[in-house]
Amino acid sequence: MQAGADAPYAFDMTLVYHTPLSAAQQAVAGVDPVQPLAMADRVRFSELDVLNHVNNKTYFEWFERLRIRYSQDWGISNYAGRAGSPRIVIRSGAIHYRHEMHMDEDYIATCRCSEFRTNSYTLKQQVWSAGTLRATFDCVLVLLKPDGSGKFAIPDLIRDRFVAVDGAAQKG
Repeated sequence: MQAGADAPYAFDMTLVYHTPLSAAQQAVAGVDPVQPLAMADRVRFSELDVLNHVNNKTYFEWFERLRIRYSQDWGISNYAGRAGSPRIVIRSGAIHYRHEMHMDEDYIATCRCSEFRTNSYTLKQQVWSAGTLRATFDCVLVLLKPDGSGKFAIPDLIRDRFVAVDGAAQKG
């Protein structure tokens, strides 16, 4: 739909949905600072609550969707039952809702590792819309052996990527 005097909604067709955004695309959209992984989408009717804004559970779904993509892209897990692939569990998480969102808003969900230990790492996730930070989710994820019997050490290749790409700090 074209934006104009007769158009009730103006859609920004310059955002590419469901595809990792470059640093330049993030910057143009107002994500500051840009993040190692960011993807855009649009709020759907099914994501609204009775007050006509995005339901709180929807943010968790958006964060989960990007967290899974992050784990796949960084080589942590492919979620396909690959032999030797670790289980990833959330040990703790805190969400902060900063500003409500409505139907047809374009948004960008972001993800980066901020710190890691031997078997766990902390992800910082954000949702941005129209250059405004709308929600954040900080979570600690733990890697477990495939059978769940104990902790799984983060491979060196992943640890190196956390540092080089995400700017993460090694703790403990």
